[in-house]
Amino acid sequence: MSKIAKKPVEIAEGIQVNLEGSEIKVAGPKGNLSFRIPEGVGVKTEEGKVMVSQSQNTDRAKALSGLVRANIANMVKGVTKGFEKKLELSGVGYRAQASGNSLTLSVGFSHPVKINADPIITFSVEENVITVSGPDKALVGDTASKIRAVRPPEPYKGKGIKYQGERIRRKVGKAAKAVGAVGAK
Repeated sequence: MSKIAKKPVEIAEGIQVNLEGSEIKVAGPKGNLSFRIPEGVGVKTEEGKVMVSQSQNTDRAKALSGLVRANIANMVKGVTKGFEKKLELSGVGYRAQASGNSLTLSVGFSHPVKINADPIITFSVEENVITVSGPDKALVGDTASKIRAVRPPEPYKGKGIKYQGERIRRKVGKAAKAVGAVGAK
């Protein structure tokens, strides 16, 4: 069994975990999430903990047991605290506007780009920072990557949409390269 799967998942107060056949459902103050348990992995709840084990002795079941445990831990954390991802807009005239679970971006195209998300995902915009939040970690990350893909940061001026804290490798332009600017190769 994987090292990750051996550790039980603690269930916080106010969280309900239900096992229905091969599906686990987690409900809490931030929402409800469900996950289908793959073949070869067993899950049981006891005394405020969720235990994951292998029901088959295969390499696939060993790997999946760690995956299932990590997904359950993310579900429990998601319905209690939630997850968020922040993106930064950098560029002259680049703007974002949030309304419900849709986001409208004005990022240098001839038309505004509208992004619709699942009902459990929420957007908030403060100046040039877009915050994507929700209980499902994978869905928050996927939505954030779709927003970034609309206008990824370019390496010459750094304009575009980037994750907060992401470092963009900058390139020297042709004119600076010809003169022999510092850092040009």
